[in-house]
Amino acid sequence: MIGSISEITQLWDRALNKIEQKLGEKPLFDAFFAESYINEIRGDTIVIVVNSALSASLMREKYYDLVSDVISELTESNFKLEFIQESEKQVTTVEEKPQPKKREFFSDAIVNSDLTFDNFVVGAFNREAAQASLLIASNPGKMYNPLFIYSQSGLGKTHLLHAIGNYIQKISKPGAKILYISSNDFIDEYVKSVRDGKDAEMLKDYVCSFDVLLLDDVQMLANKVNTQDFFFTIYERLANTSKQIVITSDKQPSELNNMQERLVSRFSKGLTVKIDEPDQNTCVEILRKKIEATGLDINRFDDSVLYFFADKFSKNIRELQGALNRLIFYTVSLKQTDRITLDVAAESVQSLVGIKNINNEISEQKIINIVADYYNLSPSQLTGKIRTGQIALARHIAMYLIRNTLDVPLKKIGDTFGGKDHTPVMNAIQKVDQGLKTDEKLKEAVEELQKRIKP
Repeated sequence: MIGSISEITQLWDRALNKIEQKLGEKPLFDAFFAESYINEIRGDTIVIVVNSALSASLMREKYYDLVSDVISELTESNFKLEFIQESEKQVTTVEEKPQPKKREFFSDAIVNSDLTFDNFVVGAFNREAAQASLLIASNPGKMYNPLFIYSQSGLGKTHLLHAIGNYIQKISKPGAKILYISSNDFIDEYVKSVRDGKDAEMLKDYVCSFDVLLLDDVQMLANKVNTQDFFFTIYERLANTSKQIVITSDKQPSELNNMQERLVSRFSKGLTVKIDEPDQNTCVEILRKKIEATGLDINRFDDSVLYFFADKFSKNIRELQGALNRLIFYTVSLKQTDRITLDVAAESVQSLVGIKNINNEISEQKIINIVADYYNLSPSQLTGKIRTGQIALARHIAMYLIRNTLDVPLKKIGDTFGGKDHTPVMNAIQKVDQGLKTDEKLKEAVEELQKRIKP
């Protein structure tokens, strides 16, 4: 007899494990099964709560037999299944779950365990910030205080804050108390304390009780004079007791307008590091990591898809991941396909980038993809550092076509091809230009490629 909450939970946990194995599609499982749970067992009927009307419909029409078979295998009984949404469930009196005690301040503040150094992709654009963060995490409160990380939005500052917190908690100083908050959270908590007539000292004591303060987006304190005064006293107490402080911002300290000079001075006292915009190859590596993290087979994605996304969304990693999420949703829910090609990828993000037909848009990435395909290479081989004859020739031709078709500056072409200086790019283009005068095979290849490039 299955009756208690714990028994029901264990049954469904085992069922979900078997369903995931039999389904074999992790994105589909995560989207429709992962958040489901058994609400109650009523006679010979198991009532399962799912996360949407679409999920309930899908369970009834497509996956009823799969779930039923798994339940029968585990219980050796023939239960009927009922799938409902959260809003439709009835209150069960089997067993009440104890409610965790709510924190007095920053009740929603957590360090995200999914954001670690292990899954933070490091490239030339963020290496200094990653190294500084790991150094601080290994020796909290003993070296640079504060660590100040700045960059444009969406380039990984928040990920590094959580990575620092996770590393300290799990490796360098287990048991350390760590507070991650955004500056907006801090402002809201301070204003609420003042408005409700509470003693602000309680909030100050609470923050100062932590061993590490991870503060995101400090620029939001601008123009908040009273909040800045209050934060200054907290900052001083933490710093004077060797508590580690890590701060992020969209500007370096000296460029923070409407911020008290004494705070700017403190921010500049430690170590300030910048995250630049990522290069294309690093964006491709980030995409590979994200795809692998979802459980999808990276081999299902054409190389050209990764380079296309890296080209279109390279200025913001958050947008890059959003575009990838859109592609995965599109290929799982709207256009199921075993092979994810450039055309499919372009369709999935058409509303994001305004592309009607990828084949009609000439770009550096399109030229690289076409040249790579012509010579049976991958785009990564073309933009990489291998110098064998065939790859080097194809690389030179791609540079030549990009320069002559799009009139792209030599330095930008060099950046696309692994950060080369403008001189070797210019030499490669001149080499192709000279070869076209005497080498008929080269001339034929370039003419064919130009035809393929034209929209």
